[in-house]
Amino acid sequence: MPPRPAPVRRTGRTLFPFLALTALMCSGMGCGTPRPTAADTPVATTPAAALPAAATGAGEWTDITDPRYWRSYGGDTFPEGWTLEDGALVRTGAGGDIVTREEYGSFELELDWKVAACGNSGIFYRGAAGADYIWLTAPEYQVLDDTCHDDAQYPSHRAGGVYDLYTPPDGVARPGGEWNSTRIVARGAHVEHWLNGVMVGEYEQGSPAWIARVAASKFREYETFGTHTTGLIGLQDHGDMVWYRHIRIRRLD
Repeated sequence: MPPRPAPVRRTGRTLFPFLALTALMCSGMGCGTPRPTAADTPVATTPAAALPAAATGAGEWTDITDPRYWRSYGGDTFPEGWTLEDGALVRTGAGGDIVTREEYGSFELELDWKVAACGNSGIFYRGAAGADYIWLTAPEYQVLDDTCHDDAQYPSHRAGGVYDLYTPPDGVARPGGEWNSTRIVARGAHVEHWLNGVMVGEYEQGSPAWIARVAASKFREYETFGTHTTGLIGLQDHGDMVWYRHIRIRRLD
């Protein structure tokens, strides 16, 4: 934003007639504070000192919907292509995946999401920094319009499931354009996926069953996939519009 010009200093001789005229105009038309425009209130792209640290104590909920809690994966700013709209983080254009500025081990995450008709997105957790893409290391809670997206033909790719690993039950997800409620609980090795009040996925990270499923999935060639016990939370840019609101998290360790 360019600097504002220095105010013009008025003498008493010119100021009093100006004030008198202003008062007369206000009495006839009414004066109020002008409404701020989008340019007046830009979305912050860097963390502010006034923001509390996200969920610093076990059991303490922190709302992290504010963009200042997030950055692009592999970057340090909140990217173009994502915005805050009516209290929701929205993927509106190409911007890449966004991730939390803090890492989490055992945690409980709650949020609401909706995706555009036939849209696709996802929620990553325990993702490692430094990979080309967060999905190379992080399990994914699938966000999908099951009614018409091509991925829905694969049961383990449907909404709420542990993407490509565990299949959620049918009939729990709401279609594109409608809000869904998500809860992810990761306590040590035990992880639960909840969708609209129903537990739709459960596993023990590192167990023989988990290792066998990874070996049979698209992730089998990535040695560190699903091996981290702490890491980043991520929201996926899959090319479709998606909304995330009421995002809150608390540590369980």
